[in-house]
Amino acid sequence: MSVKKNLTTLGWIEVNNQHPFSTGHNGFQISSLMQEQIVYVGHLDCYQKGNEILEKLTSVKVSASQIYRVTDAYGEQIGKTTDPGERTLPPVMENEVLYVEADGGMILTRKDEWKEVKVGRLFKSGDCIHAGEKPGWIRHSQYKALLGNSKTFCQQMEDMIDAYRVNNEKLVFISDGAPWIKNWIEDAYPQAISILDYYHAAEHLHGFAEKHFKDEKKRKRWTEKQKELLLQSKVANVIKNIKRLSDSKEALQLIEYYESNKQRMDYSRYKKIGAGIMGSGAIESAHRTVVQKRMKLSGQRWSGAGAQNMLNLRVTSMNERWDKIIALTKTDFKRAA
Repeated sequence: MSVKKNLTTLGWIEVNNQHPFSTGHNGFQISSLMQEQIVYVGHLDCYQKGNEILEKLTSVKVSASQIYRVTDAYGEQIGKTTDPGERTLPPVMENEVLYVEADGGMILTRKDEWKEVKVGRLFKSGDCIHAGEKPGWIRHSQYKALLGNSKTFCQQMEDMIDAYRVNNEKLVFISDGAPWIKNWIEDAYPQAISILDYYHAAEHLHGFAEKHFKDEKKRKRWTEKQKELLLQSKVANVIKNIKRLSDSKEALQLIEYYESNKQRMDYSRYKKIGAGIMGSGAIESAHRTVVQKRMKLSGQRWSGAGAQNMLNLRVTSMNERWDKIIALTKTDFKRAA
């Protein structure tokens, strides 16, 4: 027995019921190649847009709901089969350091509640490219993303970091002042280099100065001087200057912030380590590319499971391991389960 399928460019052809095109797998009456294409467009943009793209490129109509079902199924499966301790970057060379950045960002859930997605990014100093006056860029990175608690995320990050087998003195963490990140680094990697994002520290300084100085020229002159002192690793001098200037609530808060992070503000030293990176721009970029570009589109709301499944796909793609999705299309994981 056989069935007929209409291929727009070729006309009608007969396909035997035992052929993979007829039997399908993983619960979908769809070929392996088309399943991979569906997942690819589904992880890039909203499902309705994926519907348009597939029809334009393949002349095959696939409903937005079907794109969702296939994409979600593969996102769930890749999450089950990926080793949390897998290393996707080459080994760290003797003259390199391994940078580690982490931060949280919010997405909207179906209950109209904002939930935090925690994202981690690893990259080697040798992959930090500087081309003249142009902005630098990072050639290769490894990512992690979780819609969950900090304890689980930190454990997954540790599995990923430990896979590189580098000494703690070759580990460089860069983060803002989030207590959960600072405490994790201190507990798990006390001998590693931990940097408070310089630009974040400077932003706090600007915020205080805007409230204290009414004269713009004086404000700018004072702020630039303090920033120079920070870059010279003279945070103690900056704290003294703030105390001389004001004893306001804002001043006390800024002093407390610098006091609690002064061990992470040796910027003159950090400039000489690895690629000399002192800011958390890499993780901010990761949030945009991994999460926001796909998961904060107009009108989107996510279930907890659906969000994590999409994050699994986004991370797999960003880690340059799409071959894992292709390999899954050649299995029958739903039947195996």
